[in-house]
Amino acid sequence: MEPINVYPSQNILGEGPIWSTKEQVIYWVDIDGMKIQRYFPATNKYEAFSMPIKVTLLAFRKSGGFICGTENGFYFWDPYTQNMEFITHPESGKKEARFNDGKVDRKGRLWAGTMTAQGATSSLYRMEADLSVETMLSNVTISNGIGWSPDNSIMYYVDSLRYLISAFDYDLAAGTISNQRPFVQLTAEVGVPDGLTVDSKGYVWVAIYDGWKVMRYDQSGKTAAEIKMPVSRPSSCAFGGKELDELYITSISEGLSEEDKTKEPMAGDLFMVKTNVKGIAEPEFSG
Repeated sequence: MEPINVYPSQNILGEGPIWSTKEQVIYWVDIDGMKIQRYFPATNKYEAFSMPIKVTLLAFRKSGGFICGTENGFYFWDPYTQNMEFITHPESGKKEARFNDGKVDRKGRLWAGTMTAQGATSSLYRMEADLSVETMLSNVTISNGIGWSPDNSIMYYVDSLRYLISAFDYDLAAGTISNQRPFVQLTAEVGVPDGLTVDSKGYVWVAIYDGWKVMRYDQSGKTAAEIKMPVSRPSSCAFGGKELDELYITSISEGLSEEDKTKEPMAGDLFMVKTNVKGIAEPEFSG
């Protein structure tokens, strides 16, 4: 599986890819570049929407548009009018805190977590359709990738600075997690686990920041495949394409020295890997 550079976006902090099956486009953000982007593979068209604040995650809404996590809490965003509507901020007033990664479960709830510059002071939140927010996990370092097994029995979750991908028992009807256990424990030498996605066979794909790779793990946490990347900081991944068999991978140039950038000139670009497995379409937020 060889990564193809599909668009030279040169993002500072490319993150959060999601595929629109309706539009047949990939959306993703450049957090520090303060923009939401979309790319049309069929025509190679690229669009960028300048944002007034840092948007860190996107999810589709059933009613249209998006729900976003940002540096200042949750917002709705309409790509046609460019309007942003504030919802709530569960960590308002907390210094240097912002949202990071998040996903919608198959009951239409949004799960999203926060991060700060240091320490284990962040949390994972769940937002219901009525826009109420509940804290589901505390004492998190950098809340990152999240996803569910095809049968909805397991939730996978990344706590980045613990180098840990956890598995939880998941109750889809109630929207609750229990029985946290290690799924994959990485080390600083291997790299930092970042964004993830789960394919239709239940295998977990994880971008390894500072690791030059994307890993695929089987249901027991054993390595099933490794995609070597031409950039050191792949950040997240999502399945797309007409058959949902194309893995789109975002990347980061933030923090690289000028010497580093000469060694990896594609840092910050959008990549795609053609796979022999299909992903699962992203659910829409029901609120």
